[in-house]
Amino acid sequence: MRKTAVIFVSLLAVSFLGIETQAQRDAYRDTIPPFLLENGDTIKTFALQDIYVYPPQVFKNKGEEEKYRKLIRDIKKTLPYAKLIYATLIETYEYMMTLPDDKSREEHLKRMEKDLFAEYKPVLKKMTLSQGKLLIRLIDRECNQPSYDLLKAFLGPFRAGFWNFFAGMFGASLKSNWDPEGKDAAAERIIELVEMGLL
Repeated sequence: MRKTAVIFVSLLAVSFLGIETQAQRDAYRDTIPPFLLENGDTIKTFALQDIYVYPPQVFKNKGEEEKYRKLIRDIKKTLPYAKLIYATLIETYEYMMTLPDDKSREEHLKRMEKDLFAEYKPVLKKMTLSQGKLLIRLIDRECNQPSYDLLKAFLGPFRAGFWNFFAGMFGASLKSNWDPEGKDAAAERIIELVEMGLL
């Protein structure tokens, strides 16, 4: 129940707002024309995927290697959900903009909350507490905003505070930020390798 609560809070937190994300950070690729004319010649253009090159991973001991392998496993399990959450955010935000008034938007949010819990509860129960905490930070990475801010924007400060308090009971915080230069440097490296298909 503890794990499910933390992870559900993170899913709930991001199922309500459209925010700039990794996909939007890469949107420049869509602006590249398929062809360029230069001195009367037609030149085919296309965007290449970013490639990151890292030195081989060196471990001080077996415990450090096991911790790294566990992080790979946790990222592979939670990253797809962070990306799914972003897609849900965009879809929900766009749909809510078509609703005529605040009452219908509030009703839609309540239905979304109920449906999300029903759909993801079985998946969330299988995640560990550390995976739930990682998912909260990955949401910040994908959406450029912590889960708490997303909840606050849609549900107001009282309910956002309640959910953050609830998560805090299990040692998590919806205000957690992604720190690719600090504590999440190893995770950022793993994500880039996973997205390139190298892990």
